[in-house]
Amino acid sequence: METNAGDIYRTIEKPTEEVMFKNRKSKFYGYAFPLSQEFQVKEIIENLRKKHPTANHICYAWQLGVENICYRANDDGEPNNSAGMPIYGQIQAFKVTHVLVAVARIFGGTKLGVGGLVQAYRTTAKMALELAIIVEKTLQKQLRIHFGYSVMDKVMRIIKQQQIEIRSQRIELDCTLVVAVRKTEVSHAITSFESVFGVTVVFVDDLDLK
Repeated sequence: METNAGDIYRTIEKPTEEVMFKNRKSKFYGYAFPLSQEFQVKEIIENLRKKHPTANHICYAWQLGVENICYRANDDGEPNNSAGMPIYGQIQAFKVTHVLVAVARIFGGTKLGVGGLVQAYRTTAKMALELAIIVEKTLQKQLRIHFGYSVMDKVMRIIKQQQIEIRSQRIELDCTLVVAVRKTEVSHAITSFESVFGVTVVFVDDLDLK
């Protein structure tokens, strides 16, 4: 099968353990989380606020997508671009996506200045990502295959030969499979399925995650 680094992306396998960076008595607690949808951000940040009720700021950045990148950086009351963007810079430096990095700051009584804040948030984000288990995944497309039971053997042979993942199936007189196919293999898979008489193939929704 064809291999193409263009459809491979990097993300983190699971949430990291807490890290802590200290500067002039201010404490910065850093975390990295895998992320699949934007709505997850709110719950993660709310849980961190409960974990750190005395935190003056919980700043964060996240990125979703592979071909179409979406990201946000939040300073949570710190001076403009002194927290969220330095955190996001580390997401870019580690070349990961589908990730949220958050830093909770407990003020120690001494102001750090913008430069000190940038350095502290950047360092804490870097420490969090250094703890992360970074994994490579492949971009996939999802197909719905519809066919008669009489050609089941031929369809399943293609799936086995091309190592295609079955996501769901309904096997009756008329059969429907939803499969996930590596992006670089989609055209070949569609051609193979449609070469079998009576088989129809349509795209479902695009998948960024394996």
